[in-house]
Amino acid sequence: MTLRPYWMACLLFLLAACTGSPGPTPGTGSGTTAEPPVSVPEVQEKLELKLAVPWAAVFLPDGTAIISERGTALLKAVRDGQATTVGKVPGVVPAGEGGLLGLALSPHFDVDRYLYAYMTGQEDNRVVRLTLQRDADGALSPGPPQTVFAGIPKATTHNGGRIRFGPDGFLYVGTGDAQRREQPQDPDALGGKILRLAPDGSPAPGNPFGNAVYSLGHRNVQGLAWDGEGRLWASEFGPDVNDELNLILPGANYGWPEVTGAPHRPEFQDAKVVWPSTSESSPSGLEIDGGTAYLGALRGERLWAVPLQGTEAGNPVAYFTGMYGRIRDVIRTPNGGLWLMTNNENPDFVLVLGLRR
Repeated sequence: MTLRPYWMACLLFLLAACTGSPGPTPGTGSGTTAEPPVSVPEVQEKLELKLAVPWAAVFLPDGTAIISERGTALLKAVRDGQATTVGKVPGVVPAGEGGLLGLALSPHFDVDRYLYAYMTGQEDNRVVRLTLQRDADGALSPGPPQTVFAGIPKATTHNGGRIRFGPDGFLYVGTGDAQRREQPQDPDALGGKILRLAPDGSPAPGNPFGNAVYSLGHRNVQGLAWDGEGRLWASEFGPDVNDELNLILPGANYGWPEVTGAPHRPEFQDAKVVWPSTSESSPSGLEIDGGTAYLGALRGERLWAVPLQGTEAGNPVAYFTGMYGRIRDVIRTPNGGLWLMTNNENPDFVLVLGLRR
């Protein structure tokens, strides 16, 4: 009888060794099930695009992808596996984690041709929009940027930067605390927030505080995505512990800098998934496909897949651990797959994934 724990440990070790990727899943979800994700990602192609620290990508209606490069402030167009330079966004002042960051395509792009971008300027972080036009030869060119929302605090770190249009037609903007710890708990400050804007940059009607703020108490929001029922989820960097996947509710307080993770305090909203060690995650770009949330991990150098069940999340599963380096963004492709965009600076590339359902 005394040998039984030893043999059980050996059996568990052998089972784990045979599974390969995804491997261990140290993150903890809020759900009660450990079922695997609905769709399993499989690498189909590696696009060697020679990118320099790409940060975000969007697909135009014709299938062309537009990529932002953080440090160069260049917009790149990708079609048929080839990248070309569209143009440089003027006024970007790269430093540290700041530069040309998130991109969002207007819901009415066919009519207005607007591409929105989150950029670090001389004094602040701001959201601008540019008109993308094609010339007679089909080449894309950007018009001058028009500022639609300014005054978001900047720093060398914690700049936030993810922007996306939601199902309601409003623009959601993830900001960081910009190392100003008094801002996230202040509903009148712009740091450490998710903002909700009309396309012209004005506060969206119905916002909980009567201003641009939609939720507060964030440290550094990096990913925004909606599930099939229109619920907003966000990925967020913790400090040296407790990276998070959050379900975002209007007016909710996510705790920073008072708390991180899921402390079960009634005044704060608990994270739905918590990675206690930031070396295993540092979640950046976020995409949701069917019942699964996919998060790119920077320090963790892997793709996390989290099964979603209504307002709860199951246990995360890791794919491609240590195989491709830092993953900055996850983007849904027009054919129903995913792009993974790396941030390794040597140079960076895109992985094209299929989803085996």
